[in-house]
Amino acid sequence: MKLYNTLTRQIDKIAPLNPPKVTVYTCGPTVYDYAHIGHWYNYVRMDTLIRALKLSGLQPDWVMNITDVGHLVSDADEGEDKLEKGARREGKTAWEVAEFYTADFMECMHLLGINTPDHITKATDHIKEQIELIQKLEANGFTYVINDGVYYDTSKFEGYAAFARLDLDDQQEGARVAVNEQKRNGSDFALWKFSPTDHQRDMEWDSPWGKGFPGWHIECSAMAMKYLGDTLDIHTGGIDHITVHHTNEIAQSEGATGKRFANHWMHSNHVMVNGEKISKSLNNGIRLQDILEKGNPVEAIRLNILESHYRSQSQFSWESLEAAKNRLTGFRSATALRWQASPDTNETPLLNFVEAASKLREYLKNDLDTPEALAFLNRVFDIVSSAGIMQREVADFSAFLKCIDDAFELNLSKIPDISEEQKTQVADRNAAREAKDWARSDELRDQLTAQGIGIRDTSYGAVWYPL
Repeated sequence: MKLYNTLTRQIDKIAPLNPPKVTVYTCGPTVYDYAHIGHWYNYVRMDTLIRALKLSGLQPDWVMNITDVGHLVSDADEGEDKLEKGARREGKTAWEVAEFYTADFMECMHLLGINTPDHITKATDHIKEQIELIQKLEANGFTYVINDGVYYDTSKFEGYAAFARLDLDDQQEGARVAVNEQKRNGSDFALWKFSPTDHQRDMEWDSPWGKGFPGWHIECSAMAMKYLGDTLDIHTGGIDHITVHHTNEIAQSEGATGKRFANHWMHSNHVMVNGEKISKSLNNGIRLQDILEKGNPVEAIRLNILESHYRSQSQFSWESLEAAKNRLTGFRSATALRWQASPDTNETPLLNFVEAASKLREYLKNDLDTPEALAFLNRVFDIVSSAGIMQREVADFSAFLKCIDDAFELNLSKIPDISEEQKTQVADRNAAREAKDWARSDELRDQLTAQGIGIRDTSYGAVWYPL
């Protein structure tokens, strides 16, 4: 399997250290608020990576973190912890806020059919590991202490700017982040922040340097290496993490171990909503529940996400979602034909579904090319819809549907046959149509529609499909 690698800026073959096992770490949510559609694009894409690895014969060991402490509102390690900010906004404790939004996130993961990672790791459950990692960095000479915390000295790590192609000489501190006069370098970042002296935080712990809480970046390194080892096969996250969070993860991880932190970096690009960047000021951070409440199937949401490549800047709109719903209806209509297979003939089938499944896997193995994979499925289902399915094709067609579901979780292989009573209604409707009893034909069609069953007239007869 091949995947674009941010580390090398090229498409590289995935080469696990201990095949068939492949270790994968995904930067998870900061649970201070609801996740929005931009987040779900990212996590569906990461889920698709895991599915593609499995279809390639690999065995992913997948870790996703929950940031429930330490993520400050500023890249300069200034301002409030986002959990403390959420607590103040809602009149709750930071612990209560984290618990509520973690539960909401996990529920949405389930609703979207995203695989549950092998390890869901909370930052607050791994304070010991984070302190130990900071101590390693301290022993290796990478840290210093100032008034507000323990910091990483980026000038001590050769190649700090390489991953994100940063130009540190031209990077003016203060243009992007607020100035901290005590920092040795503008790019230095907090490993441990001291608790304020004028009030008590909800979340704080004792440490060798004083009471406080961990920085955001140290969390991911500590948890990733605890569960997956010093060197990861694949590290994933949003493209916005490249210049700060992932750059800092590399510096602190490699500063502690002397080994490469991750061999492969996969990043999901930005998502625009109706042509605009997602922001609180525009109030366009659409939640999954907002979309579901409008009657949109989860499978259509997944299709809408997968219609764009993970490396492209994507556009979410209600119009694009409607188009995805129409595509899903077409897929479901063709899928239902396995329950309505026609008798075998001497004609050679138009499709080889074993080869089709192999072709689908090849698209995914080629840098997760989901747009081309879906275009291929369009072509396959168009042929199925126009020609129908013969009895001898049913087994291979069913296996092909299972391959699609393994890749995209569209639940096509789970579409059931209709009941005997409904089949009788379909037959009666067909008989009424042949007798030109249009009133009775329409009446029966309406009865079936009310039960979620559509009727399509084809060259090989009338067939039903799920609405």
